[in-house]
Order: sequence, then structure tokens, then C-alpha cells
Amino acid sequence: MRFLCIYKSSKPEGTPPSPHEIEQMGKLVEDQKKSGVLLATEGCLPSDKGARVRMKSGKFIVTDGPFAESKELIAGFALLEAKSKEEAIEHNKRFLKLAGDGETEIRQICEGSECAAAR
Repeated sequence: MRFLCIYKSSKPEGTPPSPHEIEQMGKLVEDQKKSGVLLATEGCLPSDKGARVRMKSGKFIVTDGPFAESKELIAGFALLEAKSKEEAIEHNKRFLKLAGDGETEIRQICEGSECAAAR
């Protein structure tokens, strides 16, 4: 099963990781890639480089960043391969121990026949 893990940091937006955090995160990423758990991961630039696109009543609304809801900003993501949601949760706990305060939202990717059954 694949899981999309969306990371929201509690640090102020744009706070760079320390050299120690970069080193430790690099080791975790390398270990998870080698084991086949981590399929993809990236961090996001600050929201002032982004935009939100909404559609309401058939009309598009585009809002350039920065965004006011700073506690809900996505700081990065990972795509994991795990045997269960519980396993994905354990991988996210390892990540958060290194990343620090914040949260990850874990969403299973809909694949094949389970897509129709899950809805």
C-alpha cells in the first residue's frame, strides 16, 4: 500500500534546519529509500512563492502567497510504501522525532479495485 504523508511544521515558515538536523534527516531518507519504504520526498519553499487556486460557482479564484493560516501550511511530503496504516504511522513517528514539533497527515493512495470499494 502507498501512503501520502503531508508534513506541517510548527516552526515559523522558512525556518531552515540545522546542520545536525540535515545530517540526521539525510540518514533517515537514505535508510528508507534503501529499504524500499520511501518512494519520494521533498520539502516546500515558503508560501510567498506559491499560490492557491480555488473554483467557486464555476469561477477561478487565485490567491498568491504568503498565506495567513501559517499553522496549516504544508512544509513537505513523503510517499511511502508500507504494509499497513500502522506501519506508515511508525515511519512518520521516526520522521517527526527528527523534524521536531509538527504533524503529518497520512492518506492512503487509492489503487485498483480498492478505490471503488473505499468510497
